[in-house]
Amino acid sequence: MKHSLILLTSLLIAPLAALHAADAPVKRPNIIVIFIDDMGYGDIGPFGDKHKTPHLDRMAAEGIKLTDFYVSSVACTPSRSSLMTGCYAQRIGMAGPVVFPADRRGLNPSEITLAEMLKSAGYATGCFGKWHLGDQPEFLPTKQGFDEYEGIPYSNDMWSEAGKPKDKHNHPPLPYMKQDKVIAHIPDAASQAVLTDAISDATVSFIKRRAKEPFFAYVPLAAVHYPWFVTKTRLDAAGGDVFAAQITEIDQFVGRLMETLKALAIDQNTLIFFTNDNGGAGKTFSGPLRGGKFGPDYEGHRRVPTLAWWPGSIPAGRVCAEIGTTADVFPTLAAISGAAVPTDRIIDGKNISDLLLGKAGAKSPHAVLFYGDGGVRQGKWKLVRYRVKADWFDELYDLEADLGEKTNLAALNPDRVKAMKALLDAHNGELKKNIRPAGLVPNPKPILPEATGIPTLAQLRK
Repeated sequence: MKHSLILLTSLLIAPLAALHAADAPVKRPNIIVIFIDDMGYGDIGPFGDKHKTPHLDRMAAEGIKLTDFYVSSVACTPSRSSLMTGCYAQRIGMAGPVVFPADRRGLNPSEITLAEMLKSAGYATGCFGKWHLGDQPEFLPTKQGFDEYEGIPYSNDMWSEAGKPKDKHNHPPLPYMKQDKVIAHIPDAASQAVLTDAISDATVSFIKRRAKEPFFAYVPLAAVHYPWFVTKTRLDAAGGDVFAAQITEIDQFVGRLMETLKALAIDQNTLIFFTNDNGGAGKTFSGPLRGGKFGPDYEGHRRVPTLAWWPGSIPAGRVCAEIGTTADVFPTLAAISGAAVPTDRIIDGKNISDLLLGKAGAKSPHAVLFYGDGGVRQGKWKLVRYRVKADWFDELYDLEADLGEKTNLAALNPDRVKAMKALLDAHNGELKKNIRPAGLVPNPKPILPEATGIPTLAQLRK
């Protein structure tokens, strides 16, 4: 049974029967959600000029660019849990550290995922890429609403390099999976370099096989997360710049999807939503924003480059500065697809379909935006709160006049700081009172304790 090994608290979660119908959709589109890993706000053409991305440029020109779109939680595991459930990671017990290989914690199967919601509305569902919501059998995508899965169960930096049984973090071999079976492993640069191509092939195969029925493809790419490896052909084309080559690799993947949809004559009935899991890290570029993945909740920490494309339904060439979040994807796709939204639990996300579809006068449903427990935004005003050792610091910024958060206005606006701190404290208090438990299993075991007899991903693809 699905829940047999899950250690739950006394909190009871009602089944899918407690769902209610969302608003009637404009159409019943196929849905592709692309979730990039660790990319900076300014790393793609529509949001900066550091790297050339012609296919993403086309996606923006034919769709909508969301300039004020945020992740609801940061870091790999919390961010993915928020996208999948429409909830803050704190609410579902998935905040804090990421899950590691053979971790006892994972996304509780009692949560209703985006895949389960769309599957209940008749969608075929597939996940292709980096899951990172628990690698134990109870937590894998095939147990969380996905008909098909191919990819890696956690981060591509959680690996044992070739010739070394275990790395410095004592990680087991990094498995590459199809459904719930290991079909290869990733021990070397050659296998890391073909990971995005393997995910691309799996995604395109799913689309071709499911083209005559409504489908949902969730594509959480491992790129551009460290370690950075690409094929020699791509590296040479990028003049030896491995990070630029990875951005090109992502762009080429998006272009391949768009051309596949066109060749199948389903491009007019497919929504592609492209976003990122948190602020940039490593070699990334935050553009005009301050900060990145780590550190206080400046804009570069949570504001992510986001595009949506649905020819004939999303008006072309639109730029939207209204606030949206990754938690909003859940209720928004429910509204667009005619799926059902849970009514037996708190869902933090809000329906922003009017923004995507260009409804006249549409405004963000977020009068207040919370940046976890470290910040809050009201209109143009942004409060950043952080601690250094035992001391707390509060900074106030006017994002309309100072997007780069260079001028702290807290001393000039003490009443506003006090009021926004009160909002943040109330929000944090509400989350603590309404936590649902993560899934926990006893005696977790590695998916792939050792790789003897298992081909590398590079070998598998030859």
